[in-house]
Amino acid sequence: MKRLSLVLLLFTFISCQKEAEPDNKMETIKYIERANGEVKTENVPSDGVLKWLYSSATGKAALHILFKRKIVSAVGGWYMDSKLSAKRVTDFVNEHHINLNECEFSDIQHYKTFNEFFYRKLKPGARPLEEGVVSPADGKILAFQSTKDIPSFFIKGSEFNLQTFLGDEGLANKYEAGAMAIIRLAPVDYHRYHFPAAGKASESVKIKGHYYSVSPLALRGSLKIFCENKREHCTLSTDEFGDILIVDVGATMVGSIIQTYESNSKVNKGDEKGYFAFGGSTLVLLFEKGKITFDTDLIENTKKGMETTVKVGEKIAAEAN
Repeated sequence: MKRLSLVLLLFTFISCQKEAEPDNKMETIKYIERANGEVKTENVPSDGVLKWLYSSATGKAALHILFKRKIVSAVGGWYMDSKLSAKRVTDFVNEHHINLNECEFSDIQHYKTFNEFFYRKLKPGARPLEEGVVSPADGKILAFQSTKDIPSFFIKGSEFNLQTFLGDEGLANKYEAGAMAIIRLAPVDYHRYHFPAAGKASESVKIKGHYYSVSPLALRGSLKIFCENKREHCTLSTDEFGDILIVDVGATMVGSIIQTYESNSKVNKGDEKGYFAFGGSTLVLLFEKGKITFDTDLIENTKKGMETTVKVGEKIAAEAN
């Protein structure tokens, strides 16, 4: 049965590659480089495949029958954990201009599998900590001062429901109309994530789900994907910023969400919380109403419909006045 499923997976992938013609690509995704304010175009891996999956009738059928299922991520995870995948590291580094000098191990030969490189550690001091609430991950951020502002950004933002997303009515009420940040990690990003402030971290609560893509090309269709994907959440209780809810969202080809922190313990800002195995992933931060104020540039860029690049330790918000 497993062998049959694998054959079907490979056949479907090959078919979708053929259907995803180069002249039928999805819209380009613009983002803002925070350091200099420059507008750039994101290179989205497999954008033709994503268009086929999320825009065509045959693609949507394959998405619901096969691609959203655990077997796809399981097979992908098996390959990325195998020594066969190690040969991909060099090409990946060269293609995406990854800075090896900031890695704990800068020698590519140190990494025996692609996943070992994918969730690599950085050298101490590679991500300096700034004041206020800091970004928990390297990626691209959208910042909403109120969850009520979300429908204005996404095509089907009104489908996003906190209760469905969190699986807990009490938590949904607690963060109703509070601030929300979405930090999207692309496959090329550093994939360990950290605590955005100091406090006490609760245990991680798991919510079962599927494995839809969290690429911006998929999310533009509907933010409801966040309510359907596998995810985990943890409450970080802080003195300055109230209770921050940290939600780790898995996606297609993300075989594992690994928590490395100790539950119900005190943590420092910047301490490692966990990491994602191969794939694009997302972190969602929820803040109680009136506790924080996002940096102006992040709010303004979000209103323009564009994400902003951030790094671990970079300030994203301050305590509300």
